[in-house]
Amino acid sequence: MKIESTHTEDLDLAIAASSFAALGSEQRLSVLRALVRAGPDGLSIGTLGARSGVTGSTLTHHVKILAQAGLVDQIRKGRSIICAAVAYDQVKALSTFLLTECCADSSARCTEHDHD
Repeated sequence: MKIESTHTEDLDLAIAASSFAALGSEQRLSVLRALVRAGPDGLSIGTLGARSGVTGSTLTHHVKILAQAGLVDQIRKGRSIICAAVAYDQVKALSTFLLTECCADSSARCTEHDHD
């Protein structure tokens, strides 16, 4: 007898799908990567643009999508807007989401080395 997925599992799937959708762009990945590298202090919009290679309204658009997904936060400091990656746990959870059931339907078992 197959057990139907629970509401929680469906919610986890929906959250993961939403997060992966937000990361579904080379430019957004570049922006998030630059922010992760910068650490909790974040970067000003200008510096973020220079480091990620994404500038202007395109950068604003991508930061907005990442912020809506809860991956990035924007804080006003004086006249500057500072962006920072805030969801390190969420990014880690996305990789765990993918690997949790690794090889579950295979006769071969995964080793940790398979994930490097």
